[in-house]
Amino acid sequence: MSLWLDTLGATVRTVETRSFGAVRIAEAGMQHAETVLFMHGIGGHLEAYARNIVALSDRFHTVAYDFLGHGLSAKPVLDYTPALLVSHLAELMDTLHLPAAHLCGESLGGWVSGLFAAQYPQRVRRLILNTSAGLPILTDKGRQDLQDLVDLSRKAASQGPPTYEGVLNRMKWLFHPSNHAMISDELVNTRLRFYSQPGMKDIAPRVLGMIPMHDDFLIPLERLKAETLFLWTTDNPVHDVETARQSAAKVNGAQLYVMRGDAAHWPQYEAAEEFNGVVRGFLADGRI
Repeated sequence: MSLWLDTLGATVRTVETRSFGAVRIAEAGMQHAETVLFMHGIGGHLEAYARNIVALSDRFHTVAYDFLGHGLSAKPVLDYTPALLVSHLAELMDTLHLPAAHLCGESLGGWVSGLFAAQYPQRVRRLILNTSAGLPILTDKGRQDLQDLVDLSRKAASQGPPTYEGVLNRMKWLFHPSNHAMISDELVNTRLRFYSQPGMKDIAPRVLGMIPMHDDFLIPLERLKAETLFLWTTDNPVHDVETARQSAAKVNGAQLYVMRGDAAHWPQYEAAEEFNGVVRGFLADGRI
Protein backbone atom coordinates (compact mmCIF):
# COMPACT_ATOMS: atom_id res chain seq x y z
CA MET A 1 0.00 0.00 0.00
CA SER A 2 1.53 3.31 -1.12
CA LEU A 3 0.22 6.87 -1.12
CA TRP A 4 2.16 7.48 -4.34
CA LEU A 5 0.63 4.50 -6.15
CA ASP A 6 -2.86 5.14 -4.75
CA THR A 7 -2.88 8.70 -6.11
CA LEU A 8 -1.13 7.91 -9.39
CA GLY A 9 -3.22 9.62 -12.06
CA ALA A 10 -4.34 12.51 -9.86
CA THR A 11 -3.13 16.06 -10.40
CA VAL A 12 -1.77 17.77 -7.30
CA ARG A 13 -1.59 21.55 -7.48
CA THR A 14 -2.00 24.73 -5.46
CA VAL A 15 -4.76 27.23 -6.09
CA GLU A 16 -5.04 30.73 -4.67
CA THR A 17 -8.18 31.82 -2.80
CA ARG A 18 -9.28 35.40 -2.34
CA SER A 19 -8.97 35.69 1.46
CA PHE A 20 -7.21 32.54 2.61
CA GLY A 21 -4.21 32.20 0.34
CA ALA A 22 -2.91 28.96 -1.09
CA VAL A 23 -4.88 25.70 -0.97
CA ARG A 24 -3.32 22.39 -1.97
CA ILE A 25 -5.69 20.14 -3.90
CA ALA A 26 -5.52 16.74 -5.56
CA GLU A 27 -8.00 16.10 -8.36
CA ALA A 28 -8.88 13.58 -11.02
CA GLY A 29 -11.69 12.97 -13.51
CA MET A 30 -11.75 16.59 -14.69
CA GLN A 31 -13.81 15.54 -17.73
CA HIS A 32 -16.88 14.80 -15.62
CA ALA A 33 -19.63 17.36 -15.03
CA GLU A 34 -20.30 16.50 -11.38
CA THR A 35 -17.72 17.29 -8.72
CA VAL A 36 -17.30 15.73 -5.28
CA LEU A 37 -15.18 17.52 -2.69
CA PHE A 38 -13.49 15.36 -0.04
CA MET A 39 -12.64 16.89 3.34
CA HIS A 40 -10.30 15.40 5.94
CA GLY A 41 -10.36 15.45 9.74
CA ILE A 42 -8.71 17.74 12.26
CA GLY A 43 -4.92 17.77 12.01
CA GLY A 44 -5.24 15.79 8.77
CA HIS A 45 -4.50 16.34 5.10
CA LEU A 46 -5.82 15.30 1.70
CA GLU A 47 -3.91 11.99 1.76
CA ALA A 48 -6.74 10.73 3.98
CA TYR A 49 -8.54 10.24 0.65
CA ALA A 50 -5.59 8.73 -1.22
CA ARG A 51 -7.55 5.54 -1.89
CA ASN A 52 -10.64 7.34 -3.21
CA ILE A 53 -9.58 10.26 -5.43
CA VAL A 54 -8.55 8.22 -8.46
CA ALA A 55 -10.87 5.28 -7.80
CA LEU A 56 -13.98 7.48 -7.93
CA SER A 57 -12.77 9.55 -10.88
CA ASP A 58 -14.34 6.99 -13.22
CA ARG A 59 -17.66 8.71 -12.53
CA PHE A 60 -16.91 12.07 -10.92
CA HIS A 61 -14.54 15.01 -10.93
CA THR A 62 -12.92 14.33 -7.56
CA VAL A 63 -11.18 16.97 -5.46
CA ALA A 64 -9.54 16.47 -2.08
CA TYR A 65 -7.88 19.41 -0.38
CA ASP A 66 -5.98 20.53 2.71
CA PHE A 67 -7.98 22.74 5.03
CA LEU A 68 -6.60 26.12 6.05
CA GLY A 69 -3.89 25.52 8.66
CA HIS A 70 -3.40 21.93 7.50
CA GLY A 71 -1.17 19.97 5.14
CA LEU A 72 0.46 22.28 2.61
CA SER A 73 -2.28 24.91 2.52
CA ALA A 74 -1.69 28.41 3.91
CA LYS A 75 -1.34 28.70 7.68
CA PRO A 76 -2.29 32.19 8.79
CA VAL A 77 -2.31 32.95 12.50
CA LEU A 78 -6.06 33.19 13.09
CA ASP A 79 -8.70 32.03 15.54
CA TYR A 80 -9.64 28.71 13.93
CA THR A 81 -13.28 27.63 14.10
CA PRO A 82 -15.46 25.33 11.99
CA ALA A 83 -17.27 28.46 10.75
CA LEU A 84 -13.95 29.82 9.42
CA LEU A 85 -13.46 26.59 7.47
CA VAL A 86 -16.96 26.93 6.01
CA SER A 87 -15.84 30.25 4.53
CA HIS A 88 -12.64 28.60 3.35
CA LEU A 89 -14.67 25.95 1.51
CA ALA A 90 -16.89 28.59 -0.09
CA GLU A 91 -13.88 30.48 -1.43
CA LEU A 92 -12.27 27.29 -2.72
CA MET A 93 -15.45 26.45 -4.64
CA ASP A 94 -15.45 29.98 -6.08
CA THR A 95 -11.81 29.60 -7.11
CA LEU A 96 -12.57 26.28 -8.82
CA HIS A 97 -15.67 27.81 -10.51
CA LEU A 98 -18.00 25.37 -8.79
CA PRO A 99 -21.46 26.83 -8.20
CA ALA A 100 -22.43 23.52 -6.56
CA ALA A 101 -20.84 20.16 -5.74
CA HIS A 102 -21.30 16.95 -3.81
CA LEU A 103 -19.64 17.10 -0.38
CA CYS A 104 -18.06 14.18 1.47
CA GLY A 105 -16.37 14.93 4.78
CA GLU A 106 -14.79 12.79 7.49
CA SER A 107 -14.73 13.93 11.14
CA LEU A 108 -13.95 17.68 10.99
CA GLY A 109 -14.60 17.46 7.25
CA GLY A 110 -18.13 16.19 7.88
CA TRP A 111 -18.65 18.87 10.51
CA VAL A 112 -17.65 21.60 8.04
CA SER A 113 -19.67 19.96 5.24
CA GLY A 114 -22.80 19.87 7.37
CA LEU A 115 -22.43 23.49 8.49
CA PHE A 116 -21.79 24.52 4.88
CA ALA A 117 -24.85 22.63 3.64
CA ALA A 118 -27.04 24.39 6.20
CA GLN A 119 -25.65 27.82 5.29
CA TYR A 120 -25.43 27.35 1.51
CA PRO A 121 -28.07 24.75 0.57
CA GLN A 122 -28.06 25.87 -3.07
CA ARG A 123 -24.38 24.91 -3.40
CA VAL A 124 -24.71 21.30 -2.23
CA ARG A 125 -25.93 18.48 -4.47
CA ARG A 126 -25.64 15.43 -2.22
CA LEU A 127 -24.01 15.29 1.21
CA ILE A 128 -22.07 12.45 2.84
CA LEU A 129 -21.30 12.78 6.55
CA ASN A 130 -18.54 10.21 7.02
CA THR A 131 -17.95 9.45 10.74
CA SER A 132 -18.75 13.15 11.13
CA ALA A 133 -18.15 15.43 14.08
CA GLY A 134 -20.64 18.17 14.89
CA LEU A 135 -23.41 15.83 16.09
CA PRO A 136 -24.78 15.70 19.64
CA ILE A 137 -22.75 13.26 21.76
CA LEU A 138 -25.19 10.87 23.43
CA THR A 139 -23.06 8.58 25.59
CA ASP A 140 -20.54 8.77 28.42
CA LYS A 141 -18.16 6.74 26.26
CA GLY A 142 -18.48 9.31 23.48
CA ARG A 143 -17.67 12.14 25.84
CA GLN A 144 -14.69 10.18 27.19
CA ASP A 145 -13.50 9.48 23.62
CA LEU A 146 -13.61 13.22 22.91
CA GLN A 147 -11.68 13.99 26.09
CA ASP A 148 -9.13 11.31 25.20
CA LEU A 149 -8.60 13.03 21.85
CA VAL A 150 -8.16 16.41 23.56
CA ASP A 151 -5.66 14.89 26.00
CA LEU A 152 -3.75 13.06 23.26
CA SER A 153 -3.48 16.25 21.21
CA ARG A 154 -2.36 18.35 24.17
CA LYS A 155 0.21 15.76 25.20
CA ALA A 156 1.70 15.70 21.72
CA ALA A 157 1.81 19.52 21.60
CA SER A 158 3.48 19.79 25.01
CA GLN A 159 6.31 17.40 24.18
CA GLY A 160 8.14 19.82 21.94
CA PRO A 161 8.82 19.03 18.27
CA PRO A 162 6.52 16.37 16.81
CA THR A 163 7.83 12.83 16.86
CA TYR A 164 7.24 9.68 14.86
CA GLU A 165 5.86 7.94 17.95
CA GLY A 166 3.46 10.78 18.70
CA VAL A 167 2.08 10.80 15.16
CA LEU A 168 1.81 6.99 15.16
CA ASN A 169 -0.18 7.00 18.41
CA ARG A 170 -2.53 9.65 17.04
CA MET A 171 -3.10 7.59 13.90
CA LYS A 172 -3.78 4.45 15.91
CA TRP A 173 -6.69 6.38 17.44
CA LEU A 174 -8.12 6.73 13.91
CA PHE A 175 -7.81 3.08 12.82
CA HIS A 176 -9.55 -0.11 13.87
CA PRO A 177 -7.08 -2.28 15.85
CA SER A 178 -7.17 -4.93 13.13
CA ASN A 179 -6.03 -2.27 10.62
CA HIS A 180 -3.01 -0.90 12.48
CA ALA A 181 -0.74 -2.63 9.95
CA MET A 182 -2.14 -0.18 7.36
CA ILE A 183 -0.39 2.67 9.17
CA SER A 184 2.76 2.57 7.07
CA ASP A 185 6.00 4.44 7.62
CA GLU A 186 5.11 6.48 4.55
CA LEU A 187 1.78 7.54 6.03
CA VAL A 188 3.27 8.45 9.41
CA ASN A 189 6.24 10.28 7.89
CA THR A 190 3.97 12.22 5.53
CA ARG A 191 2.00 13.54 8.47
CA LEU A 192 5.17 14.10 10.50
CA ARG A 193 6.60 16.21 7.66
CA PHE A 194 3.49 18.39 7.67
CA TYR A 195 3.61 18.78 11.46
CA SER A 196 7.29 19.75 11.33
CA GLN A 197 6.83 22.74 9.01
CA PRO A 198 8.00 26.16 10.22
CA GLY A 199 5.24 27.96 12.08
CA MET A 200 3.29 24.84 13.04
CA LYS A 201 4.23 25.34 16.69
CA ASP A 202 1.97 28.41 16.67
CA ILE A 203 -0.71 27.08 14.33
CA ALA A 204 -1.24 23.56 15.72
CA PRO A 205 -2.70 24.67 19.09
CA ARG A 206 -5.09 26.99 17.26
CA VAL A 207 -6.25 24.20 14.97
CA LEU A 208 -6.58 21.65 17.78
CA GLY A 209 -8.43 24.27 19.80
CA MET A 210 -11.46 23.52 17.64
CA ILE A 211 -11.95 20.17 19.42
CA PRO A 212 -13.25 21.65 22.72
CA MET A 213 -15.57 23.89 20.63
CA HIS A 214 -17.50 20.84 19.48
CA ASP A 215 -20.80 21.49 21.25
CA ASP A 216 -20.75 25.20 20.34
CA PHE A 217 -20.92 24.53 16.59
CA LEU A 218 -23.31 21.59 16.22
CA ILE A 219 -24.68 20.99 12.73
CA PRO A 220 -28.28 22.29 12.53
CA LEU A 221 -29.57 18.98 11.20
CA GLU A 222 -33.16 20.15 10.67
CA ARG A 223 -31.89 22.75 8.17
CA LEU A 224 -30.15 20.28 5.86
CA LYS A 225 -31.94 20.19 2.49
CA ALA A 226 -29.55 18.08 0.41
CA GLU A 227 -29.97 14.33 0.10
CA THR A 228 -27.81 13.13 2.98
CA LEU A 229 -26.02 9.89 3.77
CA PHE A 230 -24.61 9.17 7.22
CA LEU A 231 -21.75 6.74 6.51
CA TRP A 232 -20.69 5.12 9.78
CA THR A 233 -18.71 2.35 11.45
CA THR A 234 -19.49 0.24 14.50
CA ASP A 235 -16.14 1.22 16.03
CA ASN A 236 -16.22 4.97 15.40
CA PRO A 237 -14.95 6.93 18.42
CA VAL A 238 -16.98 9.75 20.02
CA HIS A 239 -20.12 9.31 17.89
CA ASP A 240 -21.51 5.77 17.91
CA VAL A 241 -24.00 4.24 15.48
CA GLU A 242 -26.97 5.19 17.63
CA THR A 243 -25.83 8.82 17.54
CA ALA A 244 -25.72 8.64 13.74
CA ARG A 245 -29.14 6.95 13.67
CA GLN A 246 -30.78 9.62 15.83
CA SER A 247 -29.08 12.40 13.88
CA ALA A 248 -30.20 10.93 10.55
CA ALA A 249 -33.78 10.87 11.83
CA LYS A 250 -33.63 14.67 12.10
CA VAL A 251 -32.75 15.11 8.40
CA ASN A 252 -35.60 14.69 5.97
CA GLY A 253 -35.05 11.57 3.87
CA ALA A 254 -31.55 10.90 5.20
CA GLN A 255 -30.05 7.41 4.95
CA LEU A 256 -27.64 5.59 7.25
CA TYR A 257 -25.07 3.08 6.05
CA VAL A 258 -22.91 1.16 8.52
CA MET A 259 -19.71 -0.27 7.05
CA ARG A 260 -19.45 -4.06 6.99
CA GLY A 261 -15.67 -4.18 6.85
CA ASP A 262 -13.46 -3.43 9.86
CA ALA A 263 -13.05 0.32 10.19
CA ALA A 264 -13.02 2.96 12.91
CA HIS A 265 -12.66 6.65 12.03
CA TRP A 266 -11.13 6.35 8.53
CA PRO A 267 -13.46 4.00 6.61
CA GLN A 268 -12.51 5.69 3.32
CA TYR A 269 -8.96 4.35 3.83
CA GLU A 270 -9.47 1.27 6.01
CA ALA A 271 -12.16 -0.31 3.81
CA ALA A 272 -11.70 1.65 0.59
CA GLU A 273 -13.36 -0.75 -1.84
CA GLU A 274 -16.59 -0.91 0.17
CA PHE A 275 -16.51 2.84 0.80
CA ASN A 276 -15.98 3.67 -2.87
CA GLY A 277 -18.87 1.46 -3.91
CA VAL A 278 -21.27 3.06 -1.44
CA VAL A 279 -20.18 6.59 -2.35
CA ARG A 280 -20.37 5.93 -6.09
CA GLY A 281 -23.91 4.60 -5.81
CA PHE A 282 -25.21 7.31 -3.51
CA LEU A 283 -23.75 10.22 -5.46
CA ALA A 284 -24.90 8.77 -8.78
CA ASP A 285 -28.56 8.26 -7.94
CA GLY A 286 -29.11 8.56 -4.19
CA ARG A 287 -29.12 4.81 -3.63
CA ILE A 288 -26.92 2.75 -1.29
